[in-house]
Amino acid sequence: MITTDLFPATPDSSRQDEPLCDGAVVLRGFALTNERPLRQAIDTIAVQAPFRHLITPGGFRMSVGMTNAGPLGWVSDRRGYRYDPIDPDSGKPWPAMPDIFLELAGAAAARAGFSGFVPDACLINRYEPGTRLTLHQDRNERDFGQPIVSVSLGIPAVFLFGGMQRTDRAMRVPLAHGDVVVWGGPARLRYHGVLPLKPNHHQAFGECRINLTFRRAN
Repeated sequence: MITTDLFPATPDSSRQDEPLCDGAVVLRGFALTNERPLRQAIDTIAVQAPFRHLITPGGFRMSVGMTNAGPLGWVSDRRGYRYDPIDPDSGKPWPAMPDIFLELAGAAAARAGFSGFVPDACLINRYEPGTRLTLHQDRNERDFGQPIVSVSLGIPAVFLFGGMQRTDRAMRVPLAHGDVVVWGGPARLRYHGVLPLKPNHHQAFGECRINLTFRRAN
């Protein structure tokens, strides 16, 4: 259940929603009110399933550290990209999805026009200065009718939001701590990525950016 007092439907007037295209919007500062419980939840997850650098099917080591929470976790190795209920490093199920994660994802999706969103996977990426994420589509999920909810915490980043083809020109969208990007519907399969992060410091997250990506995978 979405707790409306945790993530109010009407943010303060200094933080305006910024539409990117039909089906995509940036919710400025949407996650700010719950920085502490979000950080605590991330730390708890990382103890159970530490951040690691996955190997792509082509044999390259990803620069961004990652872990997962929820019934399904996104993994990559020589066999390909996929969702798996088991952490391959520990042989155990991924940590449970914290209530604060479910509330944030559901409230952000609803504000963007996608009511009833209940994610079963949260990919947690840790970016350090110099790391980036190349343009890609999120297409390992079964139902493209469900949106993607992406939460930025820590140091700033520049989000690349492209078109339906990799060669389409991508918008450069600055993201700050607490910003949430939601895309779905006609925008669901747009290419997106992150430019290399510049050195910076955040009082709660240090010299890194944490990104929570919520999906309905199954």
